[in-house]
Amino acid sequence: MSAMLPVNIKLAIRSLSRNPLRTVLTMLGIIIGVAAVLTMVALGTGARASVESEVSSAGTNIVFVRSGNYTRGGKTVGIASGLGAANTLIPDDGSAILQQVAGITAISPGVSLRTFVTAGDAREFLRVQGVASNFSSIYTWNFSQGRMLVDNGPAEAVLGQTLATKLYGSSNPVGNVIQVRDTVYTVVGVTDGQAEDHAEVMFVPWQSLQASMGVGHIDSLTLAAEKAGETSRIGEEVKSILRARHNISTELGVDGMLEPDDFIVETQAAQALTKGLYTPAAAFALANLPKLDEVTLDEMADTLDRASNTMTALLASIAAVSLIVGGIGIMNIMLVAITERTREIGLRMATGARSGDVAMLFLIESITLSVVGGLIGLVLGLLSAQVVGWSLGWPATISVASTVMAIGIAALVGLIFGIYPARRASLLDPIDALRTE
Repeated sequence: MSAMLPVNIKLAIRSLSRNPLRTVLTMLGIIIGVAAVLTMVALGTGARASVESEVSSAGTNIVFVRSGNYTRGGKTVGIASGLGAANTLIPDDGSAILQQVAGITAISPGVSLRTFVTAGDAREFLRVQGVASNFSSIYTWNFSQGRMLVDNGPAEAVLGQTLATKLYGSSNPVGNVIQVRDTVYTVVGVTDGQAEDHAEVMFVPWQSLQASMGVGHIDSLTLAAEKAGETSRIGEEVKSILRARHNISTELGVDGMLEPDDFIVETQAAQALTKGLYTPAAAFALANLPKLDEVTLDEMADTLDRASNTMTALLASIAAVSLIVGGIGIMNIMLVAITERTREIGLRMATGARSGDVAMLFLIESITLSVVGGLIGLVLGLLSAQVVGWSLGWPATISVASTVMAIGIAALVGLIFGIYPARRASLLDPIDALRTE
């Protein structure tokens, strides 16, 4: 049987090539089915990846660390009052946090200064903020013009959209220079970021601003968590690290309260939740925030799972309908082929071919028809996925397993829908077949 397989495949290809138009029309169902399934699998995978990325951050994945502590507390609220300004936060603190705390995707030291800047004939008093290059990814900036500044590179600047309009009107500010104290910065980009009044801020490399100010400390650290539900845990670990590095005692004092920190750690969610609240109300809200983070993350995960299951069911139903239609088309054309080739079948049987040989010939012909259609559908599906993914702005990816599965399913369709025609051909009576005109 195995020795006849190459011969049967060759005969099947020769038979299918006799009427190429009919063969292509027969394969059309399989081609469309496989192409449609691969396209939707690719888009489904891309959509899931996009949703997972959005869910993982959910817009509240930022942790802020600020130098100094201005907390208004006291014995009445059980919270130690902050001691005000401090210059103990240094760049090495950020390096230690990044090495010791899991789940952080980016960290940007920050230095801030309010001063006059000069841009041509314009002179404005504004906030200049020193940041790292990954500050743009933390806030998912888009650039209306230019690009993000480079770490440890030349003196470059990125302007908020409102500030760029104020300084340069409707003209493109990229390539122009702005003087801040004794340093001249070249504008390399304009961001449309609106968070924390970013629209009115001038962003420069933190090392450059730190050097121009003549200081060794930093004002802040901005951290991006991999998942929004991890921010409370990350915040607590950051506090422990900074207390140890800044030699802040963890023992209760004579007043029954901890020694106040010389920094403040606050999550983006906590900042939004406690905005405008007095210390007692804020403390109550923050005490319940870790549980709130956990519930929110669980709800988002459940929503993603339900959406994924719905999409999987939809894809499975479309795949089943498309391939069944293609399989019925193959079965019909094989029955027509048997009718047309009845005399040929009788001649084969009369010259020694067994019923099994005849059945195998038509079965292989059906599988070949389906697999070739599947291969064409695979190519069209890959192209279609890229085009549709590009038009929707989604990443369209197809795994090797998906392509192998698509071809396997196409072959299985040919096998299942080729069994009846093959059996019908094998049961023909040789004498009656030879009498057929």
